[in-house]
Amino acid sequence: MKQLTAILVGTGARGVAYAQYALDYPHQLKFVAAAESNPERLAKFAEQHGIPAERQYTSWEQILTEPQLADIAIIATQDRMHYEPTLKALKNNYHVLLEKPMSPAPSECIEMERVAKESGRLLTICHVLRYTPFWSAIKRLLTEGRIGELVSIQLNENVGYWHMAHSFVRGNWNHSDKSSPMILAKSCHDMDVLSWLTDRPCLRVSSYGSLMHFHSGNAPEGSSDRCLDCAVEASCPYSALHFYFGEGKTWARHFTEELTRENIVRGLKETNYGRCVYKSDNNVVDHQVVNMEFAGGATATFSMCGFTRNQERRIQIMGTKGEIRGEEGKITVMDFLTHENHEIHIPEQTSGHGGGDSGIVRSFLKEVSGYNGSESLTSASASVRSHLMAFAAEESRLNHGRSIELDDFYKKLTVQVL
Repeated sequence: MKQLTAILVGTGARGVAYAQYALDYPHQLKFVAAAESNPERLAKFAEQHGIPAERQYTSWEQILTEPQLADIAIIATQDRMHYEPTLKALKNNYHVLLEKPMSPAPSECIEMERVAKESGRLLTICHVLRYTPFWSAIKRLLTEGRIGELVSIQLNENVGYWHMAHSFVRGNWNHSDKSSPMILAKSCHDMDVLSWLTDRPCLRVSSYGSLMHFHSGNAPEGSSDRCLDCAVEASCPYSALHFYFGEGKTWARHFTEELTRENIVRGLKETNYGRCVYKSDNNVVDHQVVNMEFAGGATATFSMCGFTRNQERRIQIMGTKGEIRGEEGKITVMDFLTHENHEIHIPEQTSGHGGGDSGIVRSFLKEVSGYNGSESLTSASASVRSHLMAFAAEESRLNHGRSIELDDFYKKLTVQVL
């Protein structure tokens, strides 16, 4: 495979994670330009990838106003900054790898799918779980019919109490009006996996959930607005000091490029990452359940909860001839006839998201190199289907769990777009 060239729009954590592939496999991928509003991040990325000053841009508008600079564009801006640069990149003849979610607006997701088809370019959404050895093995077992006909799936996403506090109470995804609802920002991966594993249209969904804990009503007596000057900080499991000076030190890169004590303290004083979890401006749920029915009668339940020690996903898949259970790199297949248990152990992966970060870039490059008009594994069309499940789930949650028919929901959105 010949080396392909790329531009990166957004050099934050997710953009850098995908761009790592070019450092690991420079014969396959090279970044020739980047856009980022944070000058420190831009300079650091440009130095790592050897990008000259004239190809360093401070906004997506600047970089995409230029004539086409590369084969592909990786867009890893914040959720509400996906739509416009994606359309511009597609119209500029780039193949696009877009960070999830596509957009918090259903109409924008549908429009991006349409423009991708009209432009004749790939628009691949970063549903990275499909590209991991763990989830690929589960999909293979189902395709082989190892447990007969699929009947029901139970999927748990254990967010982790520390990840909940960092990203969804203090961080960039803490407010649905500024980013996306939790079911989209965090769990569109899970909606996508369920859509992929069942391989059937989702007919209807219902959902319940709320912001139960992280609000002012639960603030401990004597607490202050920031952890640095809080009298009860030492006894709080959500202490920013405990996390960013302890096991979560690398996560402090979300507010400082250099992890010195001085920089971390400054960040805790000046950014939202030092705020009390009970006195932030967050509004996304801290737990949610979704019920789904698919064509043919199969059902699925999904549970997302921020109150777990570990960050992990656990799945149980029940079929007519057996059962699959998966957790922490181990998959167990249980046969109803023989009562045999077959275990599959997935080696620990070196890239993020269980190998999905590098896996999706590798697959995308192959698809671009041999592009013949076909769609990718996580194309815009595939992603729109799972996004609609998330949008419908959120509408159900906001309407006291009312069941939402997906066909009616999609038709209504399509009329709005037209």
